[in-house]
Amino acid sequence: MLRYLALKTGRALFVVWAAFTLTFVLLFVLPADPVDLLFDPAEVNTVPPEVREQVAASYGFDRPLILQYLARLGHALSGDFGTSVQSGRPVVATILDVLPSTLLLAAGALALALAIAFVIALAATSARRAWLRGLLEALPSGAVSVPVFLSGILMLQIFSFRLGWFPAFGDTGARSLVLPLITLAIPVSGPIAQLLVRSFATEFRSGYVTTSWAKGATRGGIIVRDVFRNAGLPALTIAGITFGNLIAGSVITETVFARQGVGRMTQAAINTLDVPLVQGTVVLVAAGFALINLIVDLIYPLLDPRLRAALAAG
Repeated sequence: MLRYLALKTGRALFVVWAAFTLTFVLLFVLPADPVDLLFDPAEVNTVPPEVREQVAASYGFDRPLILQYLARLGHALSGDFGTSVQSGRPVVATILDVLPSTLLLAAGALALALAIAFVIALAATSARRAWLRGLLEALPSGAVSVPVFLSGILMLQIFSFRLGWFPAFGDTGARSLVLPLITLAIPVSGPIAQLLVRSFATEFRSGYVTTSWAKGATRGGIIVRDVFRNAGLPALTIAGITFGNLIAGSVITETVFARQGVGRMTQAAINTLDVPLVQGTVVLVAAGFALINLIVDLIYPLLDPRLRAALAAG
């Protein structure tokens, strides 16, 4: 178990380090002059040379690249990603201001997506008619194929503008969260439902299910007691992987519904070439992604006795 823990923790740390290194190369190395990114593109050619030198010195751009990298890496390890160019505030403080809104949206969307996926998988497995089972199994593909921005616009048109059930924009109150949650959960639920439908079908043909049939168990009882637990394990893994999709989808969702959050802040940072804020956001999101997947990897042996046995034997 200690070796398993060390391996998974090392992979998580590598993901965070790779995200930091990649953003450093893309934002500070590849541009012809990173100092240019700190000024308005329309005014960059009119900036006096002494001002450029002063800015370059304050951001460390006048030092060799390897020293810049090590210095930024050292500051990042202490939680310092510099100062936002646009707001003048620390990057971490700027992100933490909008992070709770995005976490609430992402966690709620993931919970809703899991619920939708399990309902589809259970219904498809329980359906006795072939046409109904085929229809239910086709739903995940339809969910995946719907773009987030399209489903968001449809939600606004139907439930806000026509029916007036929910507010169209803003992030005040629980009602303003309903449409963004559904919009973000629909495409995420598709891959989870596809995996669960296949897992349920595979588990339903297993030997222990045949034994349960022989003991007189009902179809519903077998699904709930036997199949559900074993088939649900792969969903735990893919739920952690979809965290990245949730953050990516939050950029569009928060923009469509005019909500404050990490996604909308990242879009604004990219539009304004706020390099420190972009790097800090990417690294912190990568750290969150790595942490969630690490937690999933650590929980998995607790739920799967076969993995525990393999770890004990190895």
